[in-house]
Amino acid sequence: MRHKVQGRKFGRTCKKRNLMLRNLATSLILYEKVETTEAKAKEVKRMVDRLISRGKAKDLTARRYLGKYLLHKNAVEKILRELADKYASRPSGFSRIMHLGNRAGDSAPLVRMELV
Repeated sequence: MRHKVQGRKFGRTCKKRNLMLRNLATSLILYEKVETTEAKAKEVKRMVDRLISRGKAKDLTARRYLGKYLLHKNAVEKILRELADKYASRPSGFSRIMHLGNRAGDSAPLVRMELV
């Protein structure tokens, strides 16, 4: 039973899984859209929404938190300068998931994840 077990494992170890999700979140912030599988998108959506909410404060604590999580300095700057102003009046729900169909090789459900 999976009582009180949160998150998905993706068949990877903890370090590899966290790095994959951090990389996907960084790419989503930099390019504002990413195509990936549905399970990965659902997991990254939680993280990206929290990161943008944290960046809306625009203080030193937020900058350090984002810098520790995101893999690229330009992603931190983009959150603090562009996205924080863009989503200032929006309380949550900064990303959306659109279904594209199934992948040809393994029939995994593909989605396009983008910032609203």
